[in-house]
Amino acid sequence: MVEAILANELGVRLGFFLAVFSIMALWELPMPRRKCEVSRWGRWPSNLGIVAFDAVLVRVFIPATAVTMALIAEEGGWGLFNQLVLPGWAVVLLSVIVLDLVIYLQHVMFHAVPMLWRFHRVHHADLGFDVTTGVRFHPIEILLSMGIKLAAVAVLGVPGIAVLIFEVLLNATSMFNHGNVWLPSNLDRVLRWIVVTPDMHRVHHSIIPREANSNFGFNLPWWDRLLGTYRAQSADGHEDMVIGIGQFRTRRDLWLDWMLFQPFRGNVGDYPLSGRESGPSG
Repeated sequence: MVEAILANELGVRLGFFLAVFSIMALWELPMPRRKCEVSRWGRWPSNLGIVAFDAVLVRVFIPATAVTMALIAEEGGWGLFNQLVLPGWAVVLLSVIVLDLVIYLQHVMFHAVPMLWRFHRVHHADLGFDVTTGVRFHPIEILLSMGIKLAAVAVLGVPGIAVLIFEVLLNATSMFNHGNVWLPSNLDRVLRWIVVTPDMHRVHHSIIPREANSNFGFNLPWWDRLLGTYRAQSADGHEDMVIGIGQFRTRRDLWLDWMLFQPFRGNVGDYPLSGRESGPSG
């Protein structure tokens, strides 16, 4: 059963992607959390276009998936988890948790290093905040992220099924926590102890640097709380907060060609963690 699932890895991931994307896109229509400055027609073609561009680029430059790397590591006995004697379920659970920590630290790094921020800011420069923002990443960031993930899988010796579970969860929660959906405040307070909610992650997309440098988690919310990067709410509230970054705020900046060249335009501003206003507080 597991072998069959892993053999159809791309089909499984695509199926979950389409299902979660459709659910979130439909959920946003009757229950939006806030009014978007730019309509779907003004943003979605480029946001989804860069997803397609990313997918093709990864297949060309990194044909081996993280699941493939996991299977190679397992066969060769590489990595930490291949040296430990633990129940299979425990290895899978620990693998998913540790990989999530790796992604959290990677996210912090892309905010801390000015050159990496140039690529990551494409994600932040969206003038709206909805399900497509969760998949809007510059292709060079995607390639770098894939390289980090492959290295982590090899070093840790993560089982193939754990990698697939993690990939599906990360993709699904990224679309969920970028969703422009309303949740009751009481439910949000409970959920954000076990998963990053839209209200929690939306703070990370604030135009204010100190807010943009908080709430780095995509899937599990624990790392922000444990490592001091958690911020409960935006100072301006969710309806009034300004989404995006200060440098790229025209409709033209939302076009795919300008998104691809955005890392090479302008300066890094105050957004990297070394900036004057970046430290999380409150």
